[in-house]
Amino acid sequence: MKYIQLNNEQIPPIALGTWSWGGGANSGEDIFGNNLSEEDLKPIFEAAVNAGFHLWDTAAVYGMGASETILGNFIKDHNNVLVSTKYTPGVSEDTMEESLTNSLNRLAVDHTDIYWIHNPNDVEKWTTELIPLMKSGKVKHAGVSNHNLEEIKQAASLLEKEGLQLSAVQNHYSLLYRSSEDAGIIDWCNQNNVLFFSYMVLEQGALTGKYTAQNPFQPGTRRGEAFNTEVLQKLDNLLEVMKKIGDAHNVEPTQIAIAWAIAKGTVPIIGVTKSRHVEGAVAAADLVLSEKEIQDLEVSAKETGVEIKGAWENSML
Repeated sequence: MKYIQLNNEQIPPIALGTWSWGGGANSGEDIFGNNLSEEDLKPIFEAAVNAGFHLWDTAAVYGMGASETILGNFIKDHNNVLVSTKYTPGVSEDTMEESLTNSLNRLAVDHTDIYWIHNPNDVEKWTTELIPLMKSGKVKHAGVSNHNLEEIKQAASLLEKEGLQLSAVQNHYSLLYRSSEDAGIIDWCNQNNVLFFSYMVLEQGALTGKYTAQNPFQPGTRRGEAFNTEVLQKLDNLLEVMKKIGDAHNVEPTQIAIAWAIAKGTVPIIGVTKSRHVEGAVAAADLVLSEKEIQDLEVSAKETGVEIKGAWENSML
């Protein structure tokens, strides 16, 4: 597996996400229909770390602390794990400093390797609040998530005035949702030594090939409503193209979607809840797609006409 640079830090080409971990509000339970215990997840975490995936992405809002708590319990025995967590403006009355303190306590660490401002609700206010936390050493790298290009530039400028750097951007990006590319955000990141992290690369499972109009998502979940049978039917041809390319590389459509995101110069964040997810990440990290394969995927994706934005997302264009 070829590692990449986050400033002076070496990170794997895929980050592993924990949105699905734990229960409660905004958790894997009500978003994905999961109900996973620490006992279920611990061997998956260990397998991932042993495979070289040591960058883990979470947020205070995932299960309202449940995800961070589980991850914190797992990383206590590992010195080499990098932690990425987030402050979500508007969710609680806590200041950013208070929220970070609570996150660090749940994670059982003294700093976070990446701290993200989770939405662009008042860029100046929250970027300014991030500055003393970086200077204190509690935040190693600064990131912004769900920000458009002008908001990203504003955050970068505010940090630069204090001798600090914006290190990362994390936005929704997949074969079906390429607004960050269309808006020039990925190009700007490449030009300014800012790493772009892509989330929902698999569209919450819709691009794995597992779900179809005949085998739909669990009803009553966020993804079940977004990717209903009518939408899933529109993905049939794209999934067939992904399967054909996957067969040529002896992998599943899941790995094709992940490898495509890597080929586009991004770091995909992949949720892991099963051991096969770790095995798939290993395969995807080493998979190189041809220019023809990338073009075929993008043409087929565009022909679906499917582009589903999360309720929390603003337009990037």
